[in-house]
Amino acid sequence: MRLLGLDPGLRRTGWGVIQVDGNALAFVAAGTVCSDDSLDLAGRLAQLHRGVVDVIGTWTPAQAAVEETFVNKNPLSTLKLGQARGAVMLAASLSGLPVAEYTPNAVKKAVVGTGHAAKEQVEAMVRMLLGGIKTQGADAADALAVAICHAHHRGTAARIKAGLLT
Repeated sequence: MRLLGLDPGLRRTGWGVIQVDGNALAFVAAGTVCSDDSLDLAGRLAQLHRGVVDVIGTWTPAQAAVEETFVNKNPLSTLKLGQARGAVMLAASLSGLPVAEYTPNAVKKAVVGTGHAAKEQVEAMVRMLLGGIKTQGADAADALAVAICHAHHRGTAARIKAGLLT
């Protein structure tokens, strides 16, 4: 099953697609969708939405996962991040994908083993878990981490549902 991880941002939204076969994870693709700073907010959100729709059309994931909004000290920045997150979640949902949400700490814990890992640790573990791939920047690496987190969580939920874990 293909999973899409999304790391929303107004300037750059990271995306990463992995293939999951049982416990095996394989890298498929990753990158960023960028918005044009010269556009108004609505135009930038539309660019993000279209970019994510294009990624979904190209890589045909079955499910998506999005990192929850990190609350900044600047309320305006947090609001804009939330709007970008809404645009990418809407793109996935309107494309027919179920969308899971994970906190930044849950993503770090699933990938590194601790919820307060540094970005460099997350990127290093993403490379290790996906066979030594070269990540396409921090945003793409974070999106791949979200996809890995979702793979772990959905696998555990499926085993619980099947009665294999109690």
